[in-house]
Amino acid sequence: MNIAFIIILVLGFFILLSSFFTVRQQTSVIIERFGKFHSVRQSGLHLKIPLIDRVAGRVNLKIQQLDVIIETKTKDNVFVKLKVSVQFMVVKDTVYDAFYKLEYAHDQITSYVFDVVRAEVPKLKLDDVFERKDDIAIAVKSELNEAMTTYGYTIINTLVTDIDPDIQVKNAMNRINAADREKTVAEFEAEASRIRIVAKAKAEAESKRLQGQGIADQRREIARGLVESVDVLNRVGINSQEASALIVVTQHYDTLQAIGADTNSNLILLPNSPQAGSEMLNNMVASFSASNQVGEMMKKTSRKQAKKEAKEIEPANEEDSEEEI
Repeated sequence: MNIAFIIILVLGFFILLSSFFTVRQQTSVIIERFGKFHSVRQSGLHLKIPLIDRVAGRVNLKIQQLDVIIETKTKDNVFVKLKVSVQFMVVKDTVYDAFYKLEYAHDQITSYVFDVVRAEVPKLKLDDVFERKDDIAIAVKSELNEAMTTYGYTIINTLVTDIDPDIQVKNAMNRINAADREKTVAEFEAEASRIRIVAKAKAEAESKRLQGQGIADQRREIARGLVESVDVLNRVGINSQEASALIVVTQHYDTLQAIGADTNSNLILLPNSPQAGSEMLNNMVASFSASNQVGEMMKKTSRKQAKKEAKEIEPANEEDSEEEI
């Protein structure tokens, strides 16, 4: 008798203990009575009727994340893999719908993500997929929110976290980018080369201008010196022709002396006889005289031609006047 009592007492104790249960924070518990929904219990210590009520299930109220990898084709026929991260949670007031209306939430969300992504990405080219990934994420979130709200779920956010084209496409894109960079480098190098060439040409032009100016000044001073030398020689009784001959001979021998002073010179001055200066002077005087004669003849010819044309014009004017009368 005592043994039976003890057994009943122990069984009663365990039954009493099974009447109490706890619910963790951010969790809801579904209680069923005889297989029918009875209540939803939130976090804390709770009591249920033993053998009548039972814990049908626990619903997580925390924000959850589901990563979905989709392979699809873009508008320019490039296959690409997208990784879409969906952050969702069960609304506290709709735990009943989340537990009884939808059994496999992850599968349902995955199906909707596949449907939206494969509808949006084929409208875009590969470059646009990278640029408009936020638009894809917004479209997925909008579609999921509309569908999952019925089942007690809310979509917190959707993110396109990875876009992975085929390896050959990535290599081609890298080559295109490298070629574009090389083109830019070539353009900058060409521009730099053009600037250097223009600057060098300007420097050379300025150098030649200054050099020409220096030569002109030098020749001007030489001419002024020759004039002064001729004036000095004229004062001592040497006429202009003799003075010019003397100056030419002096310059001739100065040139020979300058050539002889340079041991590495390969220059040969012809003629280099003592009469060379006099011959050069005579040739210069003869050429000046010939050029003056030619100039006078051309002037006379032009004057005769002008008179002839004037005589031809006068009779024509007289005929025109008679016709007018």
